[in-house]
Amino acid sequence: MNLSLVWDIFTKILDICFVWIAFYYILKNVKNNIKMVLIVKGVILILIVKLLSDWLNLYTVGVILEYAIQWGPLAIIVIFQPEIRSVLESLGRTQLLGRHKILTVDEREKVVYEIMRAVEYLRKNRIGALIVIEREISLEEYIRNATKVYADLSDSLLETIFFPNSPLHDGGVIIQGDRITCAGAVFKTSMNPDISKRLGTRHRAGLGIAEESDAIALIVSEETGRLSIAVDSHLHYNLEPDQFRMMLIDELKPKMEVFFEADESDGEEE
Repeated sequence: MNLSLVWDIFTKILDICFVWIAFYYILKNVKNNIKMVLIVKGVILILIVKLLSDWLNLYTVGVILEYAIQWGPLAIIVIFQPEIRSVLESLGRTQLLGRHKILTVDEREKVVYEIMRAVEYLRKNRIGALIVIEREISLEEYIRNATKVYADLSDSLLETIFFPNSPLHDGGVIIQGDRITCAGAVFKTSMNPDISKRLGTRHRAGLGIAEESDAIALIVSEETGRLSIAVDSHLHYNLEPDQFRMMLIDELKPKMEVFFEADESDGEEE
């Protein structure tokens, strides 16, 4: 096997890897965007009808669909420009090597402890709150327009920020690592039609940031004191404090740690 053949095999493998990575990120972002999912379903439906028209020799339908397929991509770009831009922005915010330090076990425990103390106080006193924890995808877009804090995470600081008379009460807090980066952040609200109309702006904003990033959004309802977590485009509503705490612990674990724990559990004998 000569060097040119090895290089040729290597480039083919690299080519396939790049294509699969591109498909992975496209499908990942499409899955998290309801309007993009509708676009994909519509394109698939058009292709199916086109195949049927060719098979059944439906000339008129076939000609119309050919025009639709020819000019469809341009129409999609024009009509769904905001959604396409959102996907591209999401890809641009992804940080392959991670921006912030990976928390140690002790640091994670402290983060959970401080957040849970604050959440318990806020829940009991019916004080609304939205706490967003950044992970791999940067939230710099929202940090830029918020009030900078850059302080160590503590329950007393969270309680002070969300106190009803505080000017930052209605916005969200963004946590990077084990520090509060900013307060008063304003997030895009989710447009998911399946969300209950009873849920307010905090829940919709929490789900909105979970739909366009991998952040963890912690929500305390001002009206009911109920606890919710929005993550991976899903809203886990009305959690018990213990459920809330365990879910927060699981979501804060680094991906590699979760991977190793899964391997260990698979290897256990029954």
